[in-house]
Amino acid sequence: MQFFRQEDAEVSAIVGWGVRVMVLTPVEEARYSKIAARIAGLGGIVELENDAFTALDTLIADSTGFGLFVIECDGFGGLEAGRNLVSMLHKGGVSIPVILAASDCGEQIFPTENAAPVVLRAPVSAVSLRVGFEHAMRDRLVFQAA
Repeated sequence: MQFFRQEDAEVSAIVGWGVRVMVLTPVEEARYSKIAARIAGLGGIVELENDAFTALDTLIADSTGFGLFVIECDGFGGLEAGRNLVSMLHKGGVSIPVILAASDCGEQIFPTENAAPVVLRAPVSAVSLRVGFEHAMRDRLVFQAA
């Protein structure tokens, strides 16, 4: 039987490294949004928005300030509405990683194209959010050398 002991558990547990994340959620406070709390736990700097068009306007006006856009689609019309918001964002000239979380998601999607959003089934588990976060940020994360 083999045992493995990881020396730098704290360093490897945080994958966000201060990435600024816009979370579009119907929830008013971050403590009530599980997705926002979990992203903060991954090291992301979370900013909540409750209005879809205000979120898009903020992202288009400050296109270099945010590293990730997360949409809790159930509060805004479902998965198709979330896809429409991503389309509007791209038409506004913003290319940013996006995670869509929706209960009407039949299958989780981790796309190979950079412009396509990661789609997660809601309610989002800690494991699927971490995998989705790492996948969405795969071109932007800098891994620490061992």
